[in-house]
Amino acid sequence: QVQLVESGGGLVQAGGSLRLSCAASGSILSIVTMAWYRQAPGKQREMVATMTSYSSTTYADSVKGRFTISRDNTNNTVYLQMNSLKPEDTAVYYCLIRSIVHDYWGQGTQVTVSS
Repeated sequence: QVQLVESGGGLVQAGGSLRLSCAASGSILSIVTMAWYRQAPGKQREMVATMTSYSSTTYADSVKGRFTISRDNTNNTVYLQMNSLKPEDTAVYYCLIRSIVHDYWGQGTQVTVSS
């Protein structure tokens, strides 16, 4: 079973930057979408950014212009560059790789932005 391993979370001051990585432990065929979601305490999980197999991207309004999703197809890795971080970005961030047969989720990585 392929697993997704996330890294790059941590504590940062407002205005700072972090880069999250999500690497698949094995090959995933027929990828449809790669994405990042987040869940803050007491809130529902929400989409942050997505990238299709054709490299079309979408972003939540709250992160547009600050976050960038990218990927490395050679090793099934997806990244989230987060700039100009705000306290309201504090959440557990999850990566998702969706293939035509299965959704793969990462275990989550904590991002905490202090004011």
